[in-house]
Amino acid sequence: MDVFEAVRTVLAVRSFQDTKVPPDVVRRIVEAGRLTGSSMNGQPWHFVVVEDRAMLRRLGAAAATGPYIAQAPLAIVVVIERTRFAVSDASRAIQSMMLTAWAEGVGSNWVGFIGMLEVNALLGIPADLDVLAILPFGYPVQSGGQGKKARKPLGQVAHRERFGQPFA
Repeated sequence: MDVFEAVRTVLAVRSFQDTKVPPDVVRRIVEAGRLTGSSMNGQPWHFVVVEDRAMLRRLGAAAATGPYIAQAPLAIVVVIERTRFAVSDASRAIQSMMLTAWAEGVGSNWVGFIGMLEVNALLGIPADLDVLAILPFGYPVQSGGQGKKARKPLGQVAHRERFGQPFA
């Protein structure tokens, strides 16, 4: 799948088939995060790959906005250093991982946003690092919407040269 097609069609997935994600696909997803650019090449991230069913259930219970993590066959916990650009850099890595997964037929969603101290304890994450997000991954129960998204028209969000001047 080409990159624009992945961006055009990717959807948030919260219901997963009970099918493992193959190891080579898991590796590609993590590699996509690792290879993402970062400010001054700081790479202020760590990726904790979780496939253990019991731990996935515990992560689902710990994340108020993502109990469906418990049903996913895979989750990647994105951990950041406390640096100036860490949130931005790791967010880029998250998008790279989600788009790479989508191109492989694997869906995901972003769960949480910092302040998930229970997850630090569950996974042995040092106190000087923060969990930015938990990304559950798996094959979607329902097929995607072929890129049908409720988005504002381009003319409402894109401007040319100055704000308020039509882009199109």
